Amino acid sequence: MAISKIEWTEMTWNPTTGCTKISPGCKNCYAETLSIRLQAVGLDKYRNGFKVTLHPDELLKPYSWKKSKIVFVNSMSDLFHKDIPLEFIQRVFKVMNDCRWHIFQVLTKREERLLELDSKLNWSSNIWMGVSIENQDYTYRMDYLKQTGAKVKFLSLEPLLGSISNMNLDMIDWVIVGGESGPKSRPVKRTWIEDIRKQCKAADVKFFFKQWGGFNKKENGRELNGRTYDEIPLDKELLIQPSFI
Repeated sequence: MAISKIEWTEMTWNPTTGCTKISPGCKNCYAETLSIRLQAVGLDKYRNGFKVTLHPDELLKPYSWKKSKIVFVNSMSDLFHKDIPLEFIQRVFKVMNDCRWHIFQVLTKREERLLELDSKLNWSSNIWMGVSIENQDYTYRMDYLKQTGAKVKFLSLEPLLGSISNMNLDMIDWVIVGGESGPKSRPVKRTWIEDIRKQCKAADVKFFFKQWGGFNKKENGRELNGRTYDEIPLDKELLIQPSFI
């Protein structure tokens, strides 16, 4: 079990690691930096650095977590990367289907493959599917997401690199917004975030403001106009509890 510091989840689960960059949001990828660091200290799971690697030994872990958790799947990878076979993705989905007492959050920038494989996957209601959108140029990713069988659909507008206006939020349940963090972080503007919040309010979509980011993200905090936005489309009452509890 890996307890997460990511504000919108509780823990992470990485049945695959590694990825490749495909759009501007990937430029300062935290997962790449961390993977290389973990490889350098000799952690076997990251022996391949940031090369896509499957970890079948991880598949049984969620069965052992007895208490309901919100789980971010593949915080160190992208489940729909072309180098991850369909058969392995289906095995990951089988675990999520079985472990209905957890909520699993899956996030991708590979919207085309997501839709291509959609009919071959079992979308149980505890699987939340999201796409990353960093600026207006990539809003088309949500059009692919909307065509999937995921019961809960969300957008991660992080790192937010530009304004995103006039989004069609029909069929979208949740929007996460965050500025980029770290020494090479690109700036985010308040007006971009405020406009997205207004769009979410008008569409009755849950809004979560993760962070301002910057070199010192803790110091910059995560308040927007004097308040914290922690909205989440969560209903744990719908989860099926494991028989061994």
